[in-house]
Amino acid sequence: MTVSLTGYGVYTPDDTVTGEEIAAESGVPEDVVVEKMGITEKHVCPPDDDHVTDMSVKAAEDALDDAGVDAADLDLVLYHGSEYKDHVVWSAAANVAERLGADAAFATESYTLCAGAPLALRQTRAQLQTGDVDRALLVSASREEDLVDYGDEDASFMFNFGSGASAFVLERGAGDRARAVIHESAAITDGSFSEDVVMPAGGSRQPPSHETVDAGLHTLTVASDDMKERIAPVSGPNFLEVADDALEKSGLTREALDFVALTHMKRSFHDHLTGELGVGDDGQQYLDEYGHVQSVDQALALDDGLQAGKIEAGDTVLFLAAGTGYTWAATALEWRG
Repeated sequence: MTVSLTGYGVYTPDDTVTGEEIAAESGVPEDVVVEKMGITEKHVCPPDDDHVTDMSVKAAEDALDDAGVDAADLDLVLYHGSEYKDHVVWSAAANVAERLGADAAFATESYTLCAGAPLALRQTRAQLQTGDVDRALLVSASREEDLVDYGDEDASFMFNFGSGASAFVLERGAGDRARAVIHESAAITDGSFSEDVVMPAGGSRQPPSHETVDAGLHTLTVASDDMKERIAPVSGPNFLEVADDALEKSGLTREALDFVALTHMKRSFHDHLTGELGVGDDGQQYLDEYGHVQSVDQALALDDGLQAGKIEAGDTVLFLAAGTGYTWAATALEWRG
C-alpha cells in the first residue's frame, strides 16, 4: 500500500541571532562559529511567544493548505518534536489537534530527539499501510536554544541550536495528489551514549529547586569527559549504514540518490557525509541560516532545496538524521512534484 506525503509546512520565528553575536557571547572566535560550526545565523523565539505548540500550529496550517486537507478529516496528529514544551508532563499533540480543529483525530507523541523526522515517517507509514488510519498530520517544533549556556565550553556543539517547526500530511491512496511517496527506513541506536548529554536538574533524579536554579543546572550540557572521543569513530559509519539500509530496503543504491536532507552539523562533517553519499552541491542544502532545529531540520532542508530548484519530480530524497541518546535514522522518499 502506497503512503504519500501530500503536503508540508515550515515555520521559523522572526528573531535571529548571528554567528557574530554567538561568538561575542561565548568567546569562541567568529570564524570558528561561522565557518567550522556553520552558523551564519539562527532563528530564536521571544521569551513569551512562539512556544512549540504555537509554531507547530503555524506549520500545520501551511501543510494542511498545501495538501488540500481539512483538519476535521485527520485521523491522527503526531507530535515528534522537542520534549522541552509549553509545559512538562504534557501533551503538545493534543493541544495542537484541538487548536487546529482536528476533532476526529487521536493525538499522540513520539520522541527520538533530533532523529525524530525519519522515524515519525516510518511509524506513521506503517499505521497507514495497515489501515489503522487513513490520513495523518506529523508536527514537530523546537526552541531548545533556550537551554543552551554559551558560557559552557562543554556544550559548544549545541551552540547551533535554533528554533522552528515543521509539519507533514501523510495519506494512504493519495494518487495524483502525492507530493512524495514514502519508502523504507532504517535506524541504529547505541545506548552507551544515553547519559552523555543531559539537563542535570528538572527530572526525578534531581528535581527542580531554588538550589538547582541558582547552580545553573537547567541547561543542556555534556556530562561525560570523553563523549567526543567515543562518538567520533562511530557516528560517520552509522550515518552511512542507515542511509544505505534505507535505500537498499527501497530497492535503491547511493547512485540513485538525488538529494539528502541532513541534520545540521559542523560543516566538515556535513561535507564528508554528503561526499560519501555521492551528492554534490545540487544534492544538499546546508542549514547555516537556521542552525540545528532538532527534528525540524529535514523539512527545512527539503523546503530550501525545493525553493532552490534542487529537487525535481522523480528524484530520490533521503531524510538522514541523528539524535543524542544516540540514534541514527534514515527514510527514503520518491519526490513526485
